[in-house]
Amino acid sequence: MSNTEADLVAETVYYIAVRRLQNTYADIVTRRAWAELPSIMDPGCTLSLDLGDRTRELRGPGEIAEFISGALERFSFFEFVVLNSVVDVNVPDRSATSRLYMAELRQNVSDGRRTNAFGVYHDAMSCEDGTWRFLRRHYASYSRTAIEGPENEQVVFDLPVIPLDAI
Repeated sequence: MSNTEADLVAETVYYIAVRRLQNTYADIVTRRAWAELPSIMDPGCTLSLDLGDRTRELRGPGEIAEFISGALERFSFFEFVVLNSVVDVNVPDRSATSRLYMAELRQNVSDGRRTNAFGVYHDAMSCEDGTWRFLRRHYASYSRTAIEGPENEQVVFDLPVIPLDAI
């Protein structure tokens, strides 16, 4: 196999590993299995949140899990759905960046109302000792169900796009 062919094979293998990492995150959040989060996040992983009306910075799987867990308490049903993902793999560095579009399907505990949210993660990941982990995550909401009552109950924000080489 030529060096170019070997690089293409490595890129494909890394791409599949990154998609597996993204899907594992969705599975952990859907199951609310917070104890599993450290297995897919670097201990120093950061999460920058832009929720459209507020921002927040979190550091480490524990702080990230605590924030997400608290936010999900108001839902009797919650599913994290990966809609699409674009991945840029750097074979020599064993790293990758990605843009992941997602939806949250939810039902409120308080009134049984179905709600949803749409957002995008811009992620930096790396592989160490054969294990891929998130290093940095930037999440931004671009639409979510508003409080019941407005004429247009789906609030829409500007879609943030960070170039993959800038993550």
